[in-house]
Amino acid sequence: MALHLSTKIEAILYLKGQPLSIAEIAEYAQCDRSTAESGLIELINDYAHRSSALEVVETPIGYSLQLRSGFQELVQTLIPVELGVGALRTLAAIALKSPITQTELVNLRGSGAYQHVQELLELGFVTKQRQADSRSSWLNVTVKFHQYFQLEQLPNLANVELEE
Repeated sequence: MALHLSTKIEAILYLKGQPLSIAEIAEYAQCDRSTAESGLIELINDYAHRSSALEVVETPIGYSLQLRSGFQELVQTLIPVELGVGALRTLAAIALKSPITQTELVNLRGSGAYQHVQELLELGFVTKQRQADSRSSWLNVTVKFHQYFQLEQLPNLANVELEE
């Protein structure tokens, strides 16, 4: 079964879960930029004319498949999160300095960050990946973080001081 390009692009946007540039879409779809652009326009038009909870939107960094804004209250109802102030501050530090090593995070936030990271991992807001050449791990925010907090991208604030 041959996939229609717009359907393939829809799958790519869904699976990546983050905004993608035309060049990235073309690379994943294994086609040239103009073909990817045509497929994307077709997909955007398709979503514009169907009654769907999803939409394809252009963001400052690319195109994204996301929940229509009218459904955000439903997200808050179905996926409520209770985070303490310390865990929220730790999550903010990870988000703003991502990727950050757990060692750097503990230096910024103190030893309580270990417990915060475990809680954030369980909630699916961060990922933890062991560094090949170190005992520390890289921490990054997840697609769920971006969806839950309705953020498409975060500013790069590498020099921000984040203390309790």
